[in-house]
Amino acid sequence: MELFGLEIKRKKGDEAPKLQSFVPPQNDGSAIEISQDQGMGGFAATGGVIGQFVDMEGGVKTEADLVARYRTMSLVPECDSAIDDIVNESISSNDLDAPVAINLDRVNHFSDSIKEKVRNEFNVVLELLGFRELSHDIFRKWYVDGRLYFHKMVDSKNENKGIQGLRPIDPQKIRKIREIKKKKDEKTNVEIIQKETEYFLYNDEGFDKTGNNTGQTVRISSDAVTHVTSGLLDYNQKVVVGYLHKAMKSVNQLRMLEDALVIYRISRAPERRIFYIDVGNLPKARAEQYLKEVQTAYRNKLVYNADTGEVKDDRKHMNMLEDFWLPRREGGRGTEITTLPGGQNLGEIEDILYFQKKLYKSLNVPVSRLEQENSFAIGRATEISRDEVKFSRFVDRLRVKFSKVFDDILRTQLILKKVVSEEDWKKSKEYISYDFQKDSHFVELKEAEILRERVSTLNDLDAFVGKYYSEQWVRKNVLRQSEAEIKDIDKEIEGEGGSEEGDDEEF
Repeated sequence: MELFGLEIKRKKGDEAPKLQSFVPPQNDGSAIEISQDQGMGGFAATGGVIGQFVDMEGGVKTEADLVARYRTMSLVPECDSAIDDIVNESISSNDLDAPVAINLDRVNHFSDSIKEKVRNEFNVVLELLGFRELSHDIFRKWYVDGRLYFHKMVDSKNENKGIQGLRPIDPQKIRKIREIKKKKDEKTNVEIIQKETEYFLYNDEGFDKTGNNTGQTVRISSDAVTHVTSGLLDYNQKVVVGYLHKAMKSVNQLRMLEDALVIYRISRAPERRIFYIDVGNLPKARAEQYLKEVQTAYRNKLVYNADTGEVKDDRKHMNMLEDFWLPRREGGRGTEITTLPGGQNLGEIEDILYFQKKLYKSLNVPVSRLEQENSFAIGRATEISRDEVKFSRFVDRLRVKFSKVFDDILRTQLILKKVVSEEDWKKSKEYISYDFQKDSHFVELKEAEILRERVSTLNDLDAFVGKYYSEQWVRKNVLRQSEAEIKDIDKEIEGEGGSEEGDDEEF
């Protein structure tokens, strides 16, 4: 089959040297590895698509089932609240600035003019994504599903215009395939990786583990799809899992416990009566008939309809909370009515609170955020809990992994518009970073207090500098400045001093 979509090809003479290895490239779980002779271009001999069988705990059989399970989990109120905390902390925006900006300060391979073009193209990428308006939705989909796909639409007749549109792809309908062609080495008789080919398969009906798919399957070029995963891998099944995966058990336990609690409340909360009816020496059949007559005459007749809010008389209404009617033969204590007390300690929900806290811990969200009555006070950094600091670092890791979506789209845009070459991009991409807007004050407070303590220590050592300690030692060990920071700060101080002298001369 022909590949659909664009394919960025190297110029002749720019091909990288082919390095041979007997070890296949590291698989992050996002690709299904097959041998080139296993099927024809990624298709099995039967014509079906190569599927991925997960068979994980909890009835999850395929990767599509795994994504569906994550989406169901996200609808649980406690889980949804935790996800909102994570998304709101990761993505912050206002009316003036974009939620994220590109940082090229560490890039030395680009000139100032190229950097300006890169910044402009990055703004175009944000517009194509609609990131200013849809940033929360995009980040939430990536976090919940554990994977994110976009189709990069390019005019094949005019590729110099770059990407014209981005369309999201349902993760349940697309698979990444990696074909590996091996060849035995004649000297060592070891199978050497000769060729690696990556592409995507899209099926509008989704994939199953049997390979028999009813929808139309399209083979798509790897350069035409932006693919970003959570980076988490189940090493037993070698499949990508989402951040909600480790909370799956906690969510199920919490739901089962709440359902059991509701059933217990309904069945045990009300008081029920026991009627002992004296039937004398009546035969069994006649005694049962007499008991039913008494029951019909004295049972509760008022019924509340929860749907309409009406209270009506319905003698035929039966439920699990009916009173007990028992016959009593002659010689007993006659007709008697007693009360069966309701359940005790119905207000205890410590077990529910335990599993709620366990759910928040499994999602790396501070438990204090579960308790809404806890107020947040802006004070010294010592008042900040360790959980909040850990949560802030967790959010930073999420931002770094999510930023790969910008890397791939920006790479395609710059290469198509011939702003940079493929080789220049490879040299510089490790130095490109993305600055997300932050509205959390925890890190700022911590950094401010650390700086305050360093300056205080510096003042205490001022009398000993030049006698027992050198300035270089103080800057490295007290102020914790690196060699690069020392050089940059010295240049800035020199420049500021020069500008001040120039200003004085003018006056």
